[in-house]
Amino acid sequence: MAEKSPRTPIHAIPDDPEASTYRFIIVAAKRARQLQAGQRSYLPSTSKKPTVAAMEETRRGLVSYYDPVAEAESAADNGEQV
Repeated sequence: MAEKSPRTPIHAIPDDPEASTYRFIIVAAKRARQLQAGQRSYLPSTSKKPTVAAMEETRRGLVSYYDPVAEAESAADNGEQV
């Protein structure tokens, strides 16, 4: 039977109560697709796997994303019409 490898911090999904795990996974997956398509990584990496690089970039906050739901909620809180 194969032994389970311990979860290293580089492969762990952040446990931030303010951030969404689902959002982290979606943003990292889209960034991994960009890396596979030939975009350069923001970090010097020893890993050749785009998913690992994308997760680390996302974890460090180097990948920007647009959240239309959060923007709509913010606009509603300010009394603006969406």
